Amino acid sequence: MKNAGSLFKQLPGTFHLFWQASPRLAVGLGALTLVAALLPASIAWVGKLIVDTVVAASRGDAAAHGRVWGLVALEFALMVGSAVMDRALNLTRELLRANLGNLLSERILQKALELELRHFEDSDTYDKMQNARREANSRPLSLVMQAFSIVRNLITLSTYAVLLVSLSPWSVGVLVAASIPAFIAEARLAAEGFRLYSWRAPEGRKLNYLEWILTRDSHVKEVKLFGLGPLVLGRYRTLFQKFFDEDRALSVKRMAWGLGLGLLSLGAFYGCYLFVAGRAAAGGITVGDMVLYLSVFRQGQASFQGILTSVGSMYEDALFMTNLFAFLDIPTGGEAPRVLPPVSPPRARRNAIELKDVSFRYPGKDAWALRDVSLKLEPGQKLALVGENGAGKSTLVKLLLRLYEPTQGDIVYGGVNLKDMDVEDLRTRFGAVFQDFVRYQFNVAENIGLGHVPALEDRNRIVRAAEQGGANTVIAGLPGQYETMLGGWFEKGQELSAGQWQKLAVARAFMREDAEVLILDEPTASIDAEAEHALFERFQALAADRIAIVISHRFSTVRMADQIAVLHNGRVDELGSHDELMARNGRYAHLFHLQARGYRD
Repeated sequence: MKNAGSLFKQLPGTFHLFWQASPRLAVGLGALTLVAALLPASIAWVGKLIVDTVVAASRGDAAAHGRVWGLVALEFALMVGSAVMDRALNLTRELLRANLGNLLSERILQKALELELRHFEDSDTYDKMQNARREANSRPLSLVMQAFSIVRNLITLSTYAVLLVSLSPWSVGVLVAASIPAFIAEARLAAEGFRLYSWRAPEGRKLNYLEWILTRDSHVKEVKLFGLGPLVLGRYRTLFQKFFDEDRALSVKRMAWGLGLGLLSLGAFYGCYLFVAGRAAAGGITVGDMVLYLSVFRQGQASFQGILTSVGSMYEDALFMTNLFAFLDIPTGGEAPRVLPPVSPPRARRNAIELKDVSFRYPGKDAWALRDVSLKLEPGQKLALVGENGAGKSTLVKLLLRLYEPTQGDIVYGGVNLKDMDVEDLRTRFGAVFQDFVRYQFNVAENIGLGHVPALEDRNRIVRAAEQGGANTVIAGLPGQYETMLGGWFEKGQELSAGQWQKLAVARAFMREDAEVLILDEPTASIDAEAEHALFERFQALAADRIAIVISHRFSTVRMADQIAVLHNGRVDELGSHDELMARNGRYAHLFHLQARGYRD
């Protein structure tokens, strides 16, 4: 059986998670399982005694009358105990489900925090994460519960076997032989189901994306304007129908095999039934023995099939657990262990940044995103990055923030190679607002304060950042001002315009008052010209002694920079001030005149 070893490989790790979720509940589940496993055979044996005692009483045995009452009371007590055990097991299982689900959700979220940008931009890693999230709340507990079910059924079956052997030794062999085909079929179908759902992951993301298009406020305007609804809904239906057809085919196959093998087991049972009834009719065994035999054989067959079904289910669960452990085991270091501890430039002075022949290409790509880029920025210097989309502007920012490492060359900050710096310390030295900034569905104060989490409760600092980013006028017009909930996801949420959201994002960047480097990636794309002018006046004052990097398509913004780097096909095509580049009459001058002509026309 392909990947059968997965069952045993995943068990130790799964049981370790199970124990970590709640040791007390794990021990309780084991004890309850043991007690519950012993009750069925006890109930069957008492049932046999009741039948034999009733038969004896009907034949005139006076003492038997009194024993009937006691035996019925005993069976009642055992049945009550069985019911209590089942309820206690269900309660323990549900509590464990909640604890284990929460533990795994935290582990997955913690792992997501450890991943780098390159992991999120890799479809294979993203599929692993989606598979892990999809199965985290059900598969681990199912695997453990199936294992406990096997133990319970094995104990129960052992007690049944003792009773069966005394009546008909060969019937134990019949019980086993009639159940094995069902196990083989179940395991094969489990593997087929695993392959089906694993291969479906990329298409599953597509199905979720199509649903996202039709249900998110950010898409509704274009969906309505361009009449996209029928097209997207049609694609959703087509993909869903494909999934449904695959699921139906697997379900029909399960039904067919289950019916055929179920009839095989049923035939074995009634063959034994005929044999035992014949012996009872001939007086070879008592009526109680016959009742016991039939009860034990039927329940023993069910227990044995339960064991085999649980093994098949465990096999399927273990295959899915490989997704979870594969995600949790994704290496996140990306570097060999360092012999020396990370080095950080002193914060008491401003530090220069130098790129030395930096080249970079994204994992799995042949084309270079950046090629032989060399730049040096002194404290207080403002650099603007200009170029067409895909020229490498945002990639350069990703390298500065160590979201990626250069493929070739080095980036030096304050005389220290970025590779030798502690990445968390490095990032605390930057303040940034990105073109694709996040619109947090929190209140206004939190939307700004998240720019520097340690100061999240510092209202004075948040107010200063709002004034510096030009968001104070937006906040003044909100009903609850800094306490106003933003966005449309939660109750009483206030939606803002794109320009208002962007002002909050700029204010968030200014929360880092001690930032040594400011990065503004299209910071004025959604605000008007007057607000843009006011923002950059404040920006120039705030960044007087800091390095500032600005990415913009607006040349009214770009011309304020000390140096302008024109990127083309990942290379620095031109470098100089606005006046120098205009005098050179190259690519920058051509782009400037194109934009200026648009304003004149």
